[in-house]
Amino acid sequence: MDYIKADNVTFSYDEPESEEQREVLKGVSLTIKKGEFIALLGHNGSGKSTIAKQFNAMLLPGEGKVYVDGMDTVDESVLYEIRRRVGLVLQNPDNQLVASIVEEDVAFGPENLGVPSAEIRQRVDDALKAVEMYDFRLNAPYKLSGGQKQRIAIAGIIAMQPDCIVLDEPTAMLDPRGREEVLTTIHRLNKEKGITIVLITHYMDEAVEADRVIVMDSGNILTQGTPKEVFSQVELLKKHQLDVPQATELIYRLKSSGLDLPDCALNIEECIAALEPHLDKV
Repeated sequence: MDYIKADNVTFSYDEPESEEQREVLKGVSLTIKKGEFIALLGHNGSGKSTIAKQFNAMLLPGEGKVYVDGMDTVDESVLYEIRRRVGLVLQNPDNQLVASIVEEDVAFGPENLGVPSAEIRQRVDDALKAVEMYDFRLNAPYKLSGGQKQRIAIAGIIAMQPDCIVLDEPTAMLDPRGREEVLTTIHRLNKEKGITIVLITHYMDEAVEADRVIVMDSGNILTQGTPKEVFSQVELLKKHQLDVPQATELIYRLKSSGLDLPDCALNIEECIAALEPHLDKV
């Protein structure tokens, strides 16, 4: 069953100091199943963040419809339920942390939902354990690393018990260690707790681990499919100035030079496996 469905969605932003509007989404249709891990790719301005914000009704369609678990996002009577079910994690963790102590920050969401105190305590503890930050529950957030802060932001969403978490470039401001911490966390939440993940990213190596990749360009969906189906379309992606994983790029160049290789390799292991039969010919 489709958990999130966008049906021919358009959306425009008002241009500052002008009566004109800038169309950002141009009839986008897509579906996301419960429990899927989706990577959403595209240039800045492609519309990926705008469509993601439609998933928890932070933005509403100009035309078309968005449904979350069958609920229409423009129906104000179900807005509370939609935002409880779909949590949004932004790029800069400092913009999401509101309290001076970690556990108080994680409790902020459930408190605003009117959850009883005893249940909040349990939710906070469970959420911090889920992101492996329980030992830091009494720390001040500002003393944490970027990756730790982002995991606290994710814990704050988990404490609201969502079915889906949308992450808008959550690793863009992190060092490699912080990136690894956050990615490990969201993959574990997806596999162990069945939480649907929508990851907006510029990093191709993050996208190859997804169940499905959706690529946006100029307000439309350019292509979508499994990582192998999408990244095997190297020429299409390059035509739209989009990158591919390094392993994919290497295999593509060698294949273009006449070497008999598979159409696509997504990582180092697949690249080595593809090249191994040719090593004795070198």
